[in-house]
Amino acid sequence: MPNNSGQKFIPDNFLSMSSLLSALNPEQLEAVTLPHQSALVLAGAGSGKTRVLTTRIAHLIQSGQVSPHGILAVTFTNKAAKGMLSRISSMLPVNTRGMWVGTFHGLCNRMLRAHHKDAGLPPAFQILDSADQLAVIKRILKSHGADDEKFPARQVQWVINNAKEEGLRASQVEAYDDFTRKMAEFYLFYEQQCNKEGVVDFAELLLRSYELLTRNEYLREHYRGRFDHILVDEFQDTNRLQYKWLKLLAGDRAAVFVVGDDDQSIYAFRGANTGNMKDFEKDFRISKIIKLEQNYRSHGNILDAANTLIRNNSGRLGKNLWTSEGHGEPIRVYNAPTDFDEAAFMVSEVKSLRSEGVALSQIALLYRSNAQSRVLEHALFNASLAYRVYGGMRFFERQEIKHALAYLRLIANPHDDNAALRIINFPVRGIGMRSLEQLQDEATRQGESLWVAMLQKCKDRKAPIPGSRDGASVRLAWDGEADKPKKGVEGFVALIESMRRVCEKLPLPEIVEHMLEHSGLMAHYRAEREGADRLENLNELINAATSFVHEAEDDSLMVFLAHASLEAGEHQADGGQDAIQLMTVHSAKGLEFHSVFLGGLEEGLFPHDNSRNEAGGLEEERRLMYVALTRARRRLYLSFAQSRMLHGQTRYNIPSRFLQEIPDSLLRWLQPVQKTTTRNQGWGIRNQEPVRLTPGYAYSAQTGISNMRNYPESQWKIGQNVIHAKFGTGVIVNCEGQGPDARVEVKFGRVGTKWLSLEYAKLVPA
Repeated sequence: MPNNSGQKFIPDNFLSMSSLLSALNPEQLEAVTLPHQSALVLAGAGSGKTRVLTTRIAHLIQSGQVSPHGILAVTFTNKAAKGMLSRISSMLPVNTRGMWVGTFHGLCNRMLRAHHKDAGLPPAFQILDSADQLAVIKRILKSHGADDEKFPARQVQWVINNAKEEGLRASQVEAYDDFTRKMAEFYLFYEQQCNKEGVVDFAELLLRSYELLTRNEYLREHYRGRFDHILVDEFQDTNRLQYKWLKLLAGDRAAVFVVGDDDQSIYAFRGANTGNMKDFEKDFRISKIIKLEQNYRSHGNILDAANTLIRNNSGRLGKNLWTSEGHGEPIRVYNAPTDFDEAAFMVSEVKSLRSEGVALSQIALLYRSNAQSRVLEHALFNASLAYRVYGGMRFFERQEIKHALAYLRLIANPHDDNAALRIINFPVRGIGMRSLEQLQDEATRQGESLWVAMLQKCKDRKAPIPGSRDGASVRLAWDGEADKPKKGVEGFVALIESMRRVCEKLPLPEIVEHMLEHSGLMAHYRAEREGADRLENLNELINAATSFVHEAEDDSLMVFLAHASLEAGEHQADGGQDAIQLMTVHSAKGLEFHSVFLGGLEEGLFPHDNSRNEAGGLEEERRLMYVALTRARRRLYLSFAQSRMLHGQTRYNIPSRFLQEIPDSLLRWLQPVQKTTTRNQGWGIRNQEPVRLTPGYAYSAQTGISNMRNYPESQWKIGQNVIHAKFGTGVIVNCEGQGPDARVEVKFGRVGTKWLSLEYAKLVPA
């Protein structure tokens, strides 16, 4: 088909057609050489989708079907866009500078810059990042006297962005109660403020670009005439507005070539809609889906595990990954007694891999939740193994942890100015910048700490402050005279002294727990719509304190804080240093490694507890597991812990259902293990019920996991608290045998772990 200029475009010194296409397999070749038509390419993990996209673009240009300016290519990251342009340049001697290749946000920004007047924007409009947007929202909420607890700024931000991604302006938001009506009102105020300042947020870029094309027929037809071919990467991650923008831009003439994998759709929390793939199939009259199923990354056993697992999801477009590389090694499974044992196992295996010649940078430790990194980081720190947290911060450098440590530092030493400055107004307690500047000036004038200046400010009050250097006094919020907690400087002083007084005789874990609740940090992040990860990290800080008590000779608060500083300051690898990669499974998407460790395969952790309450949540968790498995090229380790620290207490777990969905023939258990629960029907998983112990277990030496016979259900379950006449109170952690030979393993507080016969032990529920 001729291009938009009506003439063939053939660059000078182009590569031969045969050399460009020679490395493609039949399915890739079919996709690359399609005529001018829309197409859906279902590309599995490691199947060469990036090669197909870039080669398709090069082929279209090389064969004279389109000029470089007649192509629009959409990626999801700037890095991917740069990589695509670099590949095209290496294939063809063309200038890629003028090509429209970029992210949705980048392309929409380009369009709005060119047509700012038609879009109702100033020529030098600025873009707000997420932090800038949040700051604007906070100003608006404050100016309108909004209740911080009822209308947290982050939740208002989420509502605004979600509405924009649905294509809705403030006037179009459905308000069905007082709360949503107020949210719509804040959205309107925010909209007005942004228009007044001439700024746009990320969601606004796409919405305003869509509105521009919708109402301006001349511009819409201009772009439809320009772009003969539209190509989209990671199509499964598009939201509804992005899809509508693409449809509007394509019209009836453009050939839309989308590449995606519905099995790797893991961003529903960001608005990603896998339904776009089925809608695309219908809207663009796709007669045949091209499937890229040959995998060039992983060995066969890894692919077979991933294929079998993902078949448990419904509504898939369907594909089956395969490789010509052979089966490779079996997937290694480790049943760890505790999360610390799990981390120690990973460290040991990493050392073995390194001795075999595997670079540390080719080893990844994956986890479902950010909070899991703390135990892994600690183990790597103690082993002097360099590591890098990919796409995130080390545990002790995370914002919420640094806030918590600042409170702990003030409890230990109220004269720590850096700590005070960090959290004096976090969570917000009405201390303005002017007040803070005055306090700092006074502290400087006196040559004293900020704390002394605060005491002086409050010295006309009645109640003495414990620990003050000069006998200053203040009426504290925790005194009986105070009818409610105070804000401002007085409230902050009262809070710190209250916590110092209460924490004097508490053990370290309880100090941390008390601080988290009474500082307001937990309440603050509970109110945030996306605060779940931060809450998990704060709870993990309690676990860190509990572990420290068991490990350190001196478990005082001061020594713990020194330990946290040391772990925060060392062993994070420099940019070019060979280092182990630590990351969440979400961050791992698109990456690959020689060896991958996936820990925490336990019910409630992976799949995550939150998936129970979300429509399609379990299937998204399974897709996330699929992504994790397919990151490994040669060696894959799966592990779970029978017990794991949670909220400073030991929680006893059952293995993840995902482990049960992988065929036993693909697994190698690395050590003789005692079973921890039952497979499949005996797990009680479908209904999210706890596992029950019955006198009907049969033990599998291969897997270390038992199968349940059809015996009557008993009253006992793993994790249940029980009482024994001699040993006292304990918790059931394991089981074995059947009928009269059935026995349970119980962990007692006084005497440790004991195996007890159910026939003779006479256990009583606690």
